[in-house]
Amino acid sequence: MCGIAGLFYPETPKPVDPARIAAMTEALAHRGPDGAGIWTDTGVALGHRRLSIIDLEGGAQPMATPDGGLTISFNGEVYNFAELARELTDMGAHFTTQSDTEVLLHGWRAWGPDLLDRLNGMFAFALYDAGTRSLFLARDRMGVKPLFYTRLSDGAVAFASELKGLLAHPLMRREADVRAVEDFMALGYIPDDASMIAGVRKLPAGHFLLLRRGHPVPDPVQWWDVDFSDRAKGSASDLQAELAEHLRQAVRSRMVSDVPLGAFLSGGVDSSAVVALMAETSRQPVETCTIGFDQADHDETAHAEIVAKRFATSHRTRTVAPDDFALVDRLTRAFDEPFADASALATYQVCALARERVTVALSGDGADEAMAGYRRYRFQAAEERVRGLIPDSIRSPVFGTLGRAYPKADWAPRFLRAKTTLLGIAEEGDEAYARSVGVTPPALRRQLYADSMTRRLDGHRAEDRYIAAMRDAPAREPLDRAQYADFKHWLPGDILTKIDRTSMAVGLEAREPLLDHRLIEFAARLPVSMRLRHGEGKWLMKKAMAPWLPKEILYRPKMGFVTPVSAWFRGELAPEARALAVSPILSAWFDRKALARLAADHRAGRADHGRTLWQLLMLDRAARRLFD
Repeated sequence: MCGIAGLFYPETPKPVDPARIAAMTEALAHRGPDGAGIWTDTGVALGHRRLSIIDLEGGAQPMATPDGGLTISFNGEVYNFAELARELTDMGAHFTTQSDTEVLLHGWRAWGPDLLDRLNGMFAFALYDAGTRSLFLARDRMGVKPLFYTRLSDGAVAFASELKGLLAHPLMRREADVRAVEDFMALGYIPDDASMIAGVRKLPAGHFLLLRRGHPVPDPVQWWDVDFSDRAKGSASDLQAELAEHLRQAVRSRMVSDVPLGAFLSGGVDSSAVVALMAETSRQPVETCTIGFDQADHDETAHAEIVAKRFATSHRTRTVAPDDFALVDRLTRAFDEPFADASALATYQVCALARERVTVALSGDGADEAMAGYRRYRFQAAEERVRGLIPDSIRSPVFGTLGRAYPKADWAPRFLRAKTTLLGIAEEGDEAYARSVGVTPPALRRQLYADSMTRRLDGHRAEDRYIAAMRDAPAREPLDRAQYADFKHWLPGDILTKIDRTSMAVGLEAREPLLDHRLIEFAARLPVSMRLRHGEGKWLMKKAMAPWLPKEILYRPKMGFVTPVSAWFRGELAPEARALAVSPILSAWFDRKALARLAADHRAGRADHGRTLWQLLMLDRAARRLFD
């Protein structure tokens, strides 16, 4: 994997100081420890940091065509590059390397922006075409690889793989966007349609941006979208066989590498499926690794061992303390923007463990979104059944009254915590789902904000983007709409941001075979009952993997990386919780007395505000680095 950065002047083609692009590129050194390159011309500059994966000797970047007409800086992998190279060679292209980067150059010359439809991979790249005096920026379908951009005061459009690459430019302004604070407090991450720094944008997943000299900067163009509006035909057994083949091809295509390759193995369905299919293809034992915890209710090592033994992998386990607070500042540096998914601590640790032996690791990310694996999909389906049985005129007032009257029992077993469910049934489905994916609910956010913050937000509410995505989704049923919204926001904003930043922080390339676009397009067409049946998510995927995996893996309760943040703020992090109320950064947005009450109620056990306190802590740490 790599890091890219660059500048382009769409109006007056000013000379570019190489030192500026060098500084931007150097800020991304962790993404590419194996090499660096800079290319400049009047009005344009491209920078690159390389993590060598394919064609170790010949793939240096920025890379240009022999005539100098095209130059590219590319972050990612194109898994079908050999197939495309053969097609382009038949069309007259002459290749001088064995790299996927050169395929993009010849592909652009042959097909222009239509090149993107032919790519199977994860990528963000910048390609300068001297003939048309244009810069083409593109991002992969799912948003696996990031790309930030902004307009500088001297007229340049600056771009980089991470926010820190932009911040290395001396003309970059550092002013907070308060709407992003609202987004973060609601969701726990800054979604892809927002940025913590005003004026910075993220190129959305499945979009490109074509900048032309002498033309205004346009809006990005969407070149791909997931479509839930069609339905696959065929029996369950036929679709099961087709799904198994999609899974097999997705894993096999991501095993092409000129450096050591392995996999993360948690013992859950998704990572176990990836390892099983890797073992089927590999002649050598697959390198696998697992992070274990010293608390039994958070530990998955026993299940990972079952899979490792079944497929004779070269398996390593490392037990870590779930309260390794020393990682907090390291993660703050890695993410730039505030990021409150506490499982990033464990994800960083498993990436570091993998990097000790391999340079590329396959992960199981993506199946929960594609095959309806999250518990919230099950809850949504149950709530939708109730909504369908009771008229709105009765449902809203009755369940709303019950929900408001029901005590908020954070301390109680989950089946007794009915308040959220009752309030959700009272609402429309899209509103209820938007709340379900959040962390700090709207009412609590309003209590915490300072009056000046409320005025500055001017009605902006984080959940509205989810509601809009669900209402506008190319979909048939409520589950389709929920999954579509997750593909637009949760997947790129949380899951893929987490794995990209933590893996890149240790110089590891993570690949997500379960996000192969052909697999995703197939899953989106499956009947709802083959994704979620009788409360069982990933129903067809589990059937498809039955020949490889035992029932104790396929049907065990979903765990995932769980971090006990609530206990932390009643223990070792209690002083940090108290300090939030006097943070000069947070006081610009929050009421100090409200923050003090929040921390006191949590410490005393009157309420469980652990996740909100973790959000506030990560916001404070990130804002200090960005704005102090």
